[in-house]
Amino acid sequence: EPTNEQQMLVDAIGRFAASDLRPAAQAADQSTSFPQDVTEKGWRLGLVQGSLPETLGGLGARSAVTSVLALEELCFGDLAGALAILTPSLLTTPLLLAGSENQKSAHLGAASRELRPAYTAAFIEYAFDFDPNDMRTIAHISGDAYVLSGEKALVPFAADAELMLVYAAFDGRTQGFIVPRTAAGLTVASEREQLLGLNALPLYRIVLKDVRVPIANRLGGAQGHDFSPILASMHIGSAAAALGLARAAFEYSRDYAMQREAFGMKIAQKQAVAFMLAEMRTEIEGIRLLTWEAAWKLDEGKSDASVAAYLAATGAADMAMMVTDRALQILGGHGYLRDHPIEMWMRNGRGIAMLTGLAIA
Repeated sequence: EPTNEQQMLVDAIGRFAASDLRPAAQAADQSTSFPQDVTEKGWRLGLVQGSLPETLGGLGARSAVTSVLALEELCFGDLAGALAILTPSLLTTPLLLAGSENQKSAHLGAASRELRPAYTAAFIEYAFDFDPNDMRTIAHISGDAYVLSGEKALVPFAADAELMLVYAAFDGRTQGFIVPRTAAGLTVASEREQLLGLNALPLYRIVLKDVRVPIANRLGGAQGHDFSPILASMHIGSAAAALGLARAAFEYSRDYAMQREAFGMKIAQKQAVAFMLAEMRTEIEGIRLLTWEAAWKLDEGKSDASVAAYLAATGAADMAMMVTDRALQILGGHGYLRDHPIEMWMRNGRGIAMLTGLAIA
């Protein structure tokens, strides 16, 4: 069960999700951007700030379990809006997990302030066989710097970022490198990525051509870091995001079925619909337990935390697609109309499988 403090945070995020995120979501999907006042208000809820050390203005209580609870609730409001609000955590969380003390003091202070810092991360690569542990973006040492070369896809807010954490292969290991947006050789595509879903989240392709990064900018310092806890946090974040999206689709279709009448009875009373709703709820609850367990294992430093996180993420991707598809079926022709958010949730649900690297717990 969540602690009292965790429940208070979830309740606060739930109110924001219901009163701010959900009402703005469909218009944002069609206009391809969330209102800045909504994302700034979401940032001021303090989800990221609460995980920062007290010396940097935070509460010093980072917890993957708390992040999972909060991320599900935020994505219950809207997936793209939640990812937009939490984009800075793509840099701050890896810093908390693996950054050197100098890196933390240099870059985490900005995240404790009221205004959202212009931080992002470049993780995903366009490749059919993309493997986070075998990056095609390469880093090598040249004199007093690392030199990065490669191409990254789906980098949120890349055009407006001041700092980005770029993942690359170095000596057979995936490592993060803190790169200023203005670094020579780093180019952000002029046009945003055009996708089936997540339309309200600005995503860009970037190219790195012999980008020089000081030795001190390698995550963890010159000795580098263990990538596995970061990847596990990404998998857990992806699973939590899928839970929020799926729960939204389930509850919307359940309420619709309890109100909609056909042939003299509520369609929720029809066996085919009732069985679909039961299976949707069962899958959501099962993946939630997998996700909570993986987050707990990560917090406790269990040796199998990475395996648990991967299982939660892969299961969540299938679950989100199944739940949103069933929700559309329950609404029938109405589900295909933009008068209802189901079609948007189904499009966003299709993207859960590629979400690793866009959400982190």
